[in-house]
Amino acid sequence: MSIFANNPDEYQNQLSPERQIVIAKLRQCLLENIPKGFEETMSYGMIAYVVPLSIYPSGYHCKKNEPLPFLSIASQKNFIAIYHMGLYSDESLLQWFQHEYPKYTNTRLDMGKSCIRFKKLDDIPYPLIEELVRKISVEDWIQCYESQMKK
Repeated sequence: MSIFANNPDEYQNQLSPERQIVIAKLRQCLLENIPKGFEETMSYGMIAYVVPLSIYPSGYHCKKNEPLPFLSIASQKNFIAIYHMGLYSDESLLQWFQHEYPKYTNTRLDMGKSCIRFKKLDDIPYPLIEELVRKISVEDWIQCYESQMKK
């Protein structure tokens, strides 16, 4: 499912009505809880939350002129996805999330390295997502990212 959008609202408006509701709720959840400094934008065809170049001028190692990615949400063909780079980079955060997940939903955690997939739209544990997104500040994310790049 490819969506071509210039901004998050345009992306959301191209979705089916039921997915618009879910993406809108996820965006609200993220925008109300993500620490100060992250910016909502579009990146790699998804709604993204990034460290802007004004805060981290070094940019993303692959593309120095792009902001440092942190989290993205996307409506994929068979699921809604949350891509959280902190889960990929921080083993203790990943373990915390895996331990907490069953407390919020009866569905099995469907996850890749940084991708959390939700096939049943009614099973998204919004309170857990809110807690997850509050756990890493911009400063924490930059420090984690830089420590990973030095390995």
